[in-house]
Amino acid sequence: MDKETVSIYTIAKEAGVSPATVSRVLTGSARVSEEKKQRVRELIEKYDFRPNATARGLSRVETKVIGFLVSDIRDPFYAEIAVACEKAAAELGYLLILCNSFGRKELELACLEKFYSQRVDAVVHMGGAVDELVSDMEYVEKVNQIANTTPLLITGRLDGADCRRVCFDYGQSMELLMRYLLENGHRRIVLIGGNDGQKASFDRRLRYRQMLRKYGMEIREDSILEAEDSVETGVKVTEQLLNTGKPLPTAVIADNDLLAVGIMRALQEHGLRIPQDISVVSFGDTYLARTCMPRLTCAGYDHDSFGRLLMRTAVRMIHGKETPAIQMMGARLVVRESGGRCGNGGV
Repeated sequence: MDKETVSIYTIAKEAGVSPATVSRVLTGSARVSEEKKQRVRELIEKYDFRPNATARGLSRVETKVIGFLVSDIRDPFYAEIAVACEKAAAELGYLLILCNSFGRKELELACLEKFYSQRVDAVVHMGGAVDELVSDMEYVEKVNQIANTTPLLITGRLDGADCRRVCFDYGQSMELLMRYLLENGHRRIVLIGGNDGQKASFDRRLRYRQMLRKYGMEIREDSILEAEDSVETGVKVTEQLLNTGKPLPTAVIADNDLLAVGIMRALQEHGLRIPQDISVVSFGDTYLARTCMPRLTCAGYDHDSFGRLLMRTAVRMIHGKETPAIQMMGARLVVRESGGRCGNGGV
């Protein structure tokens, strides 16, 4: 086994003990039997294992601070989760420090280094590089240098990183929206937003195509339109869609609420009624979905529950307790006024 892939959890599994037991051996605790100590020590020597922060956390003084790295707090999705995390952290006796990367890897690494230098007890990394479908191995190497001394929890994917994952089930969220639209008679459904380099987009598009096949429908090349996450981009892409001269879709799925607001604005400016002429649904269920007119039908997540799960997992890692390698949270369908039935008084 490549020693870079060995973690406290690898040692624990092979030794037949818990990760907490491995941590106690590494920190010299007397609460471990000689037999278990011997098995763990032999494996540590076998793999030339260097304990990461999860193991060392039992022996160092806590700062009671957790670093939270997000792509851009101005995005309502990140904002609502950040607030949920801050509340959950406070309930657990921790302070949350927020840092934005604005989608720049060099700034992400600078933020992670800053967290490390300030000796935070753990880091939660959301957005940016951890959203990429293919992981940057140079980035992973640098992240592992930090993860070796500070517990790292991510909300996406970072192959080869010594961290734990708490993720959204993006494929399941797409299935919720597609089933809702298809069961309401929609057959011309366009997906707007995201790109193939993002894990979330890849999972959603894969399930989108699977659902079309399941219902015996054609998969057209022009049924998926890439777009950046902004209201302005939603307006622009919708204008382009309206100007093609082709039959309009009966429903549009927006990659997020920001895009959905722009899409609805453009449709309404062209005299189209929502949902009477065209349905618009979205992913996210942020405050935008609840306040725009008409209000958005969404596949969304319980942000408070997600924040609590993130913080509880981070604290367990800080204390060297066993945590699953990956935990998934499913979405829920919230039906509001922007979606309707196709060709029957709806769309």
